[in-house]
Amino acid sequence: MLLKSTTRHIRIFTALVENGELNPSEDKLTLDVDPDNELNWTDAALQKVYSKFEELVAASAGQDLTEYNLRRIGSDLEHLVRSLLQNGELSYNLESRVLNYSMGLPQVPVED
Repeated sequence: MLLKSTTRHIRIFTALVENGELNPSEDKLTLDVDPDNELNWTDAALQKVYSKFEELVAASAGQDLTEYNLRRIGSDLEHLVRSLLQNGELSYNLESRVLNYSMGLPQVPVED
């Protein structure tokens, strides 16, 4: 059975991607970061999210894969995304089809 956790910028599935489709898995997780392309990502910022994901998954090793556990991991990752945005490591993609400033208004430099 496919379980998932969906936050604004993080989606986690108990599945593997094969031939462009999600196939349910009882012991594998797939992470989808910012599927709506709302943010401008650097390789360093994306790597921080993936590293944190691996850390959280390792910390929950041995626990059942439940929606609650997936939501907890997703929420922790969403908090990390917020901190990256607030620290200036990420920025809003102002050309995104979805402009939802769910993590605060964008920081726009003031021109003299």
